[in-house]
Amino acid sequence: MQKKDLIQYKRKYDMYRHHAWAGGILLSLLMVIRVLLEILNISNIPDLIILPIGVILIVYVLISIFFTYRYLSGLNFQQEQQIIQVKTISNEVEKDKLKLEKKKIKTEFKKQKKMN
Repeated sequence: MQKKDLIQYKRKYDMYRHHAWAGGILLSLLMVIRVLLEILNISNIPDLIILPIGVILIVYVLISIFFTYRYLSGLNFQQEQQIIQVKTISNEVEKDKLKLEKKKIKTEFKKQKKMN
């Protein structure tokens, strides 16, 4: 798979993950509303309205979860990229440390030379 495809997969993964969470929250809110209406004895809303809404939300969440797992490879790609970046940065830091050590040794050598 190409890098561009994996970046698109990452975007789609984030989008579908967001939709899965949102659907779960909406489903929870629907349940809370239903329970509160039962407790307050205000059940003017018939089951024929709440049941289809609940089924639609369940299907919405299941589809979102399916696509979240389908595009999971985009997330793995991003983690690999971050590991490569960290290794590159650590290599650069090591090079800089070596350069500083080399400069310190040179200055010490020059000081010793001036003393003699």
